[in-house]
Amino acid sequence: MPYKVLVIPGDGVGPEVVEAALYVIKAAASKYGVDLEIKTAEAGDAALRRYGTAMPPEALKLADEADVIFKGPIGESAYDVTSLIRMRYLLYANIRPVKNLPGVPAVKEIDCIFVRENVEDVYVGAEYRVGDVAIALKVITEKGTRRVARVARKYAEMRGRRVTIIHKANVLRVVDAFFRDVAMEELRGLEVDQMYVDAAAMELVRNPKRFDVVLTTNQYGDILTDLAAQVAGGIGLAPSGNIGDSKAMFEPVHGAAFDIAGKGIANPIATILSAAMMFEWMGRKDVANAIIVAVEKSIEKGIKTPDIGGDKSTIEVGKFIASII
Repeated sequence: MPYKVLVIPGDGVGPEVVEAALYVIKAAASKYGVDLEIKTAEAGDAALRRYGTAMPPEALKLADEADVIFKGPIGESAYDVTSLIRMRYLLYANIRPVKNLPGVPAVKEIDCIFVRENVEDVYVGAEYRVGDVAIALKVITEKGTRRVARVARKYAEMRGRRVTIIHKANVLRVVDAFFRDVAMEELRGLEVDQMYVDAAAMELVRNPKRFDVVLTTNQYGDILTDLAAQVAGGIGLAPSGNIGDSKAMFEPVHGAAFDIAGKGIANPIATILSAAMMFEWMGRKDVANAIIVAVEKSIEKGIKTPDIGGDKSTIEVGKFIASII
């Protein structure tokens, strides 16, 4: 049976970086014998203007039928698409590896993986306004914390058996302390330490090598992973996966970048590395590794976009990486 892949090109530079990544996906699938059934759906700002909803019924139907969703960045309607997908299919673990790429200038040497809880915290969207007071609820559950902590354990067991839990329990003494305590219980037997989120932000810049697997809540993870990506060389290189028990979504960390849309200079590497994560989720680590090696060779040969010192277009980079595979 083929893997059913729904592609959502997204907004801004999304269609460009996704097109480049599809050259790589199709080349890798053909080379390594991975049977994919690829369909495309429109969702995001353009869909909102055209249909009155950012996630039209047809797109939602195709998403329901898909095994995996491969998505470009979304513009202003990101919450209505990305968060809807995460919540609808309970994609409770956001996986963001952060690692230097050869030949890409970076702030510091870094090699860690963030496991971010993906469907709770203030991002549940429980916000209210009562007169001149605005209120947002931060929701942390034992079930949600245990399941994402088990994902962190899995990655730690594949790496250095070391996890850092990031929280702010010195101020949020109920919700963050609860997340920390449940996570520590679930991670027993591993080398576990903890840090406050502000100290972790400082340490990511000062000494990023002290982190291996990082487990944190939704909002803190959202912020810290962008910081970590910049330490590694830029957000245009940062992939991510949203993982549930039976379905997943893969997407670049960066946004729609409307200011450079249509210029052909957007870096597709984050999207291509997200494709590598998709193949790994399918159980094809060999294909994932082949894509990563091809990306590194492309950079070494100078086939790269202007943001990392090259002069090639988005599509040229995608096609060259596909040709290496």
